[in-house]
This record gives sequence, structure tokens and C-alpha cells, in this order.
Amino acid sequence: MFGTITLPLWLFWLILLFAAVTFASHFFIPPVRWFLRRRMERAVAELNKRLERPIQPFKLARRHDMIQRLIYDPQVIAAVAHHARETGVREDVAFSEAKRYAREIVPSFSASAYFTFAIRAARFLSRQLFHVRLVRIDNDALAGIDPEATVVFVMNHRSNMDYVLVTYLAAERSALSYAVGEWAQIWPLSRLLRAMGAYFIRRRSRNTLYRRVLARYVQLAIENGVTQAMFPEGGLSLDGRVGEAKLGLLSYIVQGVDLSKRDVVFIPVSLNYDRVIEDRILIEAGRTGNRRFRGSFLTGTAFALRWLWRRVTLRARRFGYAAVSFGRPVSLKELRASDRGEVTAVATHLMNRIRENVPILPVPMVAAALLDGARSHDAVRDWISGRVPAWIDAAYPVHLRRGSIERTTDAGIDMLKLRRLVEEREDGTLVLSEKSESVLRFYAASAPLIDAALQEPEPAETAVGS
Repeated sequence: MFGTITLPLWLFWLILLFAAVTFASHFFIPPVRWFLRRRMERAVAELNKRLERPIQPFKLARRHDMIQRLIYDPQVIAAVAHHARETGVREDVAFSEAKRYAREIVPSFSASAYFTFAIRAARFLSRQLFHVRLVRIDNDALAGIDPEATVVFVMNHRSNMDYVLVTYLAAERSALSYAVGEWAQIWPLSRLLRAMGAYFIRRRSRNTLYRRVLARYVQLAIENGVTQAMFPEGGLSLDGRVGEAKLGLLSYIVQGVDLSKRDVVFIPVSLNYDRVIEDRILIEAGRTGNRRFRGSFLTGTAFALRWLWRRVTLRARRFGYAAVSFGRPVSLKELRASDRGEVTAVATHLMNRIRENVPILPVPMVAAALLDGARSHDAVRDWISGRVPAWIDAAYPVHLRRGSIERTTDAGIDMLKLRRLVEEREDGTLVLSEKSESVLRFYAASAPLIDAALQEPEPAETAVGS
């Protein structure tokens, strides 16, 4: 028992290392974790004084605690029992499966990661890539939302830049919680997104137990006041139009949330761009009917490196305008009181609100004019001039560059020339490239008003500046 044993030096150091880790985990790490959490709580308390919608305690809870709360929720337990009966597996096996789903879904929000890194990165990227414009917002209506209500931003999905742009523009209102798809489950991106409060969903899963766990997480977050941001279309637009809503996440909210404690208020958000970075990938996916986009990490990295090189050589230009319109809030409690609270009716109402507020920008206007036969700078300007006054009179969100139709026309044509979709000859004639038509249609379809103008052109009129 007291004899001497000989150990290899590497094994001796390994034993010491395990002993040190064990000592730290029991006596050193817990006090440090407690100290850091206390500091985080004080920082969040100060931050909440500046935010329009304070960060709720549910969002700040430890991830382990949130997972435990979710898997022991009565509705999840009932779903586990039903799944066990339906599939013939033991209940403990079904419970382990539910726990695995919960660990996959639940985020680990970090206020410091969100407000020190994510917001600054979103601001930097948005401003470097685009001229960002907030075309329409009713601050009085937004300020009038019940402080106890849960706010859900519902948006059209034009680009993966949507996440970045809305995070930046909503920074002073609240920390947003996004649902992100399988594309984001790549390390280290997954860790960063979890820290920013995003939760992962399997968009094509038909597993009933998984759907029940996901639905209950969304409902718990809504019932505890966590501000949400969602894309009802369920995916990026392949043709430029605002599509129909998929009822998955929306049905979890409309059908499953108890409004007796707090209302749910939807804020329609409409986005549009002069340049959707992944437009050709989306157009090709729409043509083939295959949503397995050919874009990859390597192609994205190559694009980023090319853009950085142009920045270093002072040849980089912004991709035109990125514009956002915030619509008037829609109360779920009021919709239910007016017998419009059924999920399909709510989805239709919200998507119509989004469509009617899509910003009309220079490139979509010029694209529509070219598709309608305009083949010179003057013809494009006249086409736009004949329609803008009616759009402005009807209170649609039209953005003109510095309030001038002439400058708007120049901006749109220059962007298309830069992308080699249009060539301007010496006599001023605009010639479309062979592959330009599909891209022009993609942008012209981004605003319903332009789409309608192409079908029923109006006579030219003199424009009034915006």
C-alpha cells in the first residue's frame, strides 16, 4: 500500500491536469461564474433603461435551465407519451429524443455578444454594403404598443442580409430572436448565432414530437415577452415577389399562445434592395425548381475577398440602396375579437400589409421601365415620371435619390451598367445583355406596384419630387 510506483512523466502531468480541472470546477469556477453573472445582470439592467422593449428574464435564463423547463413542460411530456405509444418505443427513449430536440433548438443568449459584437457588426456591414434608408416608420404607433405585449416583427425575405439589416435598425428597440434554418448549424457560426439569441429549426421535418417541442419553445418565449423576428415565407424569394406565408411558426403563435396574460403585437416589416447579393443563385433556383442552392461557403468567401480587395484598392462601391418600411402594428387580441384570428386570415392580413409597404427603389423602377420597352435615359426617366406622382399620392413608400427623378434614373441605370446587365451606346441607346431579362424581372417584381404598372402602363406625366 505504501510502496513506490513508477509512472511515465506524461501520465504524471496528465493526472495533475485532471486534478487541477476538478479542483477548479468545484472551488474556483462557480464563484467566478457567479461574479460574471452578477456583472452581466447589472449591465443588462442598465441596458434595459435605454431599450424600448427591455430584455425579458426568460431570454437571459441559463440555457440548461431553459432546456429543463422546456422538456418538463406538461405539453411536451404529453407529446412524449403520445410519441411513445405511436412509435412503440419506451417512454424514456422518447424523452431522450425530446431532450435532444430541445438542446438543438434552445439558444444561449449573451447580451454582451449581441450588443457589443452583433449590433456593431450589423451596423458596419449594412453601411459598407448599402446606402441604408428607413423609408417609413410610424413612431407614435410603435410607442403606443402595450409595454406588456410581446412584439413579433414579420418580414418579407429578400436576402440573407435581412437578418443583418433588421438587427441594425431595431437595435434601439430590443434584442431580436430569430428562427434560423439548417444552413446556420455550422461551427463556429452556430455558436455565434446561439449567443445572439437565434434558435434553430428543421424546416422540412415532419416529426410530430420535434414539431411539438419547437412549438412549445416558441409559445413559452412569446408568453414570456421575448421579442421575435420571423419570415413567414419560410425561405428567400426566388422571383422577387413577396410570397405566401407558410403557417408553421405563425400557427404556433396564433393558435397556441394564451392572450389572457399578454397580447401579441405583429409589426409588418417590408424590405427591398437595389442589389440582392445572391440574386443569380435565387433566380437559378427558381428556374430549376430546386431550393438546394449552389451557393457554398467557398463561393461566399470568394465574394467577400473580392469585395475586400476592391475596398483596399479604393474601387469598391456600395450596392445601391437597402430600404426598410415599418408598418402599423397589428394586435392579435384585436384580430380575435373581430373574428379574424384564424391563422390563415392572420397570415393573409400580415402578408398584405408587408406587400403594400415594400419600398420602391431606383433599380426596380429602372428595371421595370426597361422591360416595358424604354431604351434610352430619357425614355426611362419619362416612364418613372409618369408613375411616381400617383404612387406618392397613394402614400406608397417610394424612395427617390435626393428627391429627384433624374438622379433616381441615373442611379438605377449606373447600377445596371456596373453589373453589365445594360450597355449604353454612344448615341444614348440602352442595350440589354443576353442574360439580363431574368435579373430585371427579379427586381421589377419586388414591389407589387411596379408589377401592376408593367401590366397596365399609365400615360406619362410630369413628376413631383419626393
